[in-house]
Amino acid sequence: MKTDFLTLSDFDEAWITGLLDRAIEMKNAPGSSGCPLMGKSIGLIFEKASTRTRVSFEAAIYQLGAHSVYMNPNEIQLGRGETVADTAKVLSSYLDCIIIRTFAHERVEEFAANSSVPVINGLTDRHHPCQTLADLMTMLEQKGRLEGLKVAYIGDGNNVANSLIEGASLMKMDLSIACPEGYEPDPLILEKAMGSARGEIVVLRDPREAAGRADVIYTDVWVSMGQEQKAGDKKSRFRNYQINEVLLACAKPDAIVMHCLPAHRGEEITSSVMDGPRSAIFGQAANRLHTGKALLERLLTA
Repeated sequence: MKTDFLTLSDFDEAWITGLLDRAIEMKNAPGSSGCPLMGKSIGLIFEKASTRTRVSFEAAIYQLGAHSVYMNPNEIQLGRGETVADTAKVLSSYLDCIIIRTFAHERVEEFAANSSVPVINGLTDRHHPCQTLADLMTMLEQKGRLEGLKVAYIGDGNNVANSLIEGASLMKMDLSIACPEGYEPDPLILEKAMGSARGEIVVLRDPREAAGRADVIYTDVWVSMGQEQKAGDKKSRFRNYQINEVLLACAKPDAIVMHCLPAHRGEEITSSVMDGPRSAIFGQAANRLHTGKALLERLLTA
């Protein structure tokens, strides 16, 4: 049976741990994996613009010996009225795996339900599991463990926050989320994660309280793609949720700073922190390649 990668909650701690270990192995020994996907073709359907997701996956596909087929929805029949189900049935007869980056999460679920090959969620408005894999890998590299780490997520309770909640729950981490009222993570995701978590997951209003004694400080843009019309209001509501030197001082002295990028410097994070000695941000971005390789290998050779 095929395995889709749509949300982290579909997997267990052992599966995620094995994938992270393999990603670190691939990073530390480039080329050692050979070309396990030689002869395979992998499609990328991106209804949302992308830098890191697209480039990291295309590079990963090439390095594993496979061929990538990038499809802009405006250039295929999906953008002209063909149903998601029909598109999935046809494309999965040509391809060995399909990566989708889109808006509604239900769209990825429908595609996966009608595809005969694995489907990877490259991002939806509700989840960003591929990003969280790279986040967990970065924390593991930087801190040597995941269990028991305290992570403080400061900012909008968006798709990145939702997947981070699932990752923290699976990997026995403590997670404090600080956000203004009305900008909390998805309540169903939060409730499910809290119910099964072996660490503490809390939602707070005070970013300083969330950052207190944290091992990791994490943020994302205040205005996500497609929310530009809300930019003025959100910037006003989030002005006290910036990652700066004052907030960083609330965390542990060896705390690292993370951001999934792109960053709006001077808004959710200052340049002094982003470029400072405690920033793991660009290494975090680089790890998208290695977790992407490990994920593709796992789904297509298991």
